[in-house]
Amino acid sequence: MQETILILDFGSQYTQLIARRVRELNVYCEIHQYNKIPEITKNIKGVILSGSPFSVRDSLSPNPDLSAFKVKLPLLGVCYGAQLMAQKFGGEVNASQHREYGRANLSYIQKENILFKGISNNSQVWMSHADTITKIPENYSIIASTSDVKFAGYEIKGEQTFGIQFHPEVYHSSEGSILLKNFVVAICGCSQNWTANSFVETTIANLKTKIGNDKVVLGLSGGVDSSVAAVLLHKAIGENLYCIFVDNGLLRKNEFENVLNSYKYMGLNVKGVNAKELFYSALAGIIDPEQKRKAIGKVFIDVFDEESKQIKDVTWLAQGTIYPDVIESISVNGPSATIKSHHNVGGLPNYMKLKVVEPLNTLFKDEVRKVGKALQIDDAILNRHPFPGPGLAIRILGDITLEKVKILQEVDAIFIDNLKSSNLYKDVWQAGAIFLPIQSVGVMGDERTYENAIALRAVSSTDGMTADWCHLPYEFLGKVSNEIINKVKGINRVVYDISSKPPATIEWE
Repeated sequence: MQETILILDFGSQYTQLIARRVRELNVYCEIHQYNKIPEITKNIKGVILSGSPFSVRDSLSPNPDLSAFKVKLPLLGVCYGAQLMAQKFGGEVNASQHREYGRANLSYIQKENILFKGISNNSQVWMSHADTITKIPENYSIIASTSDVKFAGYEIKGEQTFGIQFHPEVYHSSEGSILLKNFVVAICGCSQNWTANSFVETTIANLKTKIGNDKVVLGLSGGVDSSVAAVLLHKAIGENLYCIFVDNGLLRKNEFENVLNSYKYMGLNVKGVNAKELFYSALAGIIDPEQKRKAIGKVFIDVFDEESKQIKDVTWLAQGTIYPDVIESISVNGPSATIKSHHNVGGLPNYMKLKVVEPLNTLFKDEVRKVGKALQIDDAILNRHPFPGPGLAIRILGDITLEKVKILQEVDAIFIDNLKSSNLYKDVWQAGAIFLPIQSVGVMGDERTYENAIALRAVSSTDGMTADWCHLPYEFLGKVSNEIINKVKGINRVVYDISSKPPATIEWE
């Protein structure tokens, strides 16, 4: 079984970043809700307790039973996790008398301690807490301090249990990656053998065992996730994989034909299905983003159900669900809110008699691309920007009409084509245009216009969990804006979105 670090999520905005840092060490890890601790099997090598927006002094704050792994396995508490273990076992946590947000420096490090091996004196760390540990239990010892935080780090004597009141996972903790490597490799003993090639080998073997000679139907989208999932399954079960690419009428300009053509060279069995009218009908009059997603998800399921019935004895529905889809679709009992539902997360209706297989649902997007490269998938597919499952429906704010879709397809094509021709496409994680539900006054020639506004969005990111807006050249934006307004009838204003995630999301809906 794969060596695993278990991360218990208490709702911190940084929990996913802990996972990213651990995986960058070629060590597999999983995030689980604090109140849904999985069975502690032999492959789990250590446990990390995340931070939280809660205070441990709150009677309703997360307070799980740690006995399943404390003492038995190496344990690292980060911020809330450290405060929880201090208070739970005889220490004290109180509201801080000093501001403990932002950069700080370690004024004391117990150099001989294995957790801090290789970390410099005065190393910069990132604090983010309103509470602070004011007393530690008798069997705890201080291993790090700052000028304001006496118990910045502690160790429990006789155990491989540690607590730190700073966040090693964030960029501003300059040597945080060293600390995490010390914990994961030196303390937990992980062998750092989780790579794209090992994932491919293990996943194909598991799929062969899980699926056997059953038939699988997969919904292709033309994007990275479903393409990589398809190739993994094809290598595992060959001709028993049946791929369906649905034209939902919400794709990019000419995408249906272009994607079908690209799959011809991959050896996949792909059927194209024109279901535009079904989707347009289901979306008629719907304005709320969640209702749009759910309506689209239902039609997808209906289409797959109908298509799967035409394949004799099909048993499984495969999906290209990835880890951020899963994370953003669940709530950790209140601390972190559900951001949005995903049409391919959450199971199937009872009437659909297919089991679900999701070979990528433990991977972040950049990890999916690495797996795709290991599978020798064409760069043209691997380097494609992410495109939302609901398509242009969630880039049209308000109700969906065929006219709006056609306008947005033209605008999007101009934006993406210019990114490619200007050699900017690879510098951008994701780009697209948003049709705004407003009209504004303009002048074209000598005539007054009252037409639609478009927002352009381009972000940089590693895995989609956080993102920053791209600082595209003004000359480029000016050229694109001019081309859109001149060539796309119905648009007289173009704006550029300069919001980061968080607080905004990448998509507008």
